[in-house]
Amino acid sequence: MRQSRLVLLSVALIGLLAGSCPLRAEAGRATASPLGVSIHDFGYVDTSGEVIDQTAAHQRRLDAFMRALRADVAAEPRYRLVSSGAPAGEARIKVVGGVQKMSTLVQWAKVAVIDVEANQVLYEKLYTFRGDTDEAWDHARMFVSREVRGVLAAVLPPGQTAAAAPIGLAVFAFELEDTSAAPSSGLADADAAYLADVTKGVRDRLAQSGRYRLVDTGGATAEPVKARALRDCDGCEAAIAQQLGADQSLIGVIRRVSRTEYTIGFQLRDARSGAVVSRGDSGLRMGADYSWTRGAVRLVGDRLLEGAAQR
Repeated sequence: MRQSRLVLLSVALIGLLAGSCPLRAEAGRATASPLGVSIHDFGYVDTSGEVIDQTAAHQRRLDAFMRALRADVAAEPRYRLVSSGAPAGEARIKVVGGVQKMSTLVQWAKVAVIDVEANQVLYEKLYTFRGDTDEAWDHARMFVSREVRGVLAAVLPPGQTAAAAPIGLAVFAFELEDTSAAPSSGLADADAAYLADVTKGVRDRLAQSGRYRLVDTGGATAEPVKARALRDCDGCEAAIAQQLGADQSLIGVIRRVSRTEYTIGFQLRDARSGAVVSRGDSGLRMGADYSWTRGAVRLVGDRLLEGAAQR
């Protein structure tokens, strides 16, 4: 019964859109490039029965969810974000949905992607996510965003066959977080050399993919960049990347647990909104320092490049 309520909510949203903007191709319409996409505000229903009124908190989190989802789509040059109130025909694709809180720890989200011109629902899925915190909502948004953008990537305006313009990406130097028993004071020369190799390897891998256009970070003079402390600046790398003319930013961290154990992590943000677009973590790995580069290149390839290709 509860699931049917959320399904009905999404169906009602789709029906409303269909009524106000008929799902039909427009004869003689000029080919649009990039692809026009409209993301409508999701609805929200709380059937958890909790005593505390969290209406304001839910609206704040839903608003943040929608802003970040739109920023994810707008960050890619192949798409043109269109206002939900724009005249009929401005957006070929419409994204609609709704969220329902089932209990203290469980929420459902129903999302649909509609091709207005083809009169077709391209994608419709019911997600379940746990938690009602900012972190839980952001994690859900990242997952929904990846899948929605995967659907969009398969849609091209009539007659358009050219590859999308590459995304301007600022890849900052990888940083070292040493949690081994006896970390050295400052960055040892050997560690600096290995980190430089990691950064070069990752940049080369991303450049070779054709998906990204690397933006030079040599002109960045912000203190977190010079101190190799971007991992602790609460997302400040996004604004720095925007100043450099990039669409997105990427930072990476090698966390050394011991001389033969380490983890690798990276985080990709939209330069305009600061929203996290993608992140990856290798988990604990075994190997000497010279294996950092191989691990980092593989992580970025698997999580960012191959993941994008499979969406």
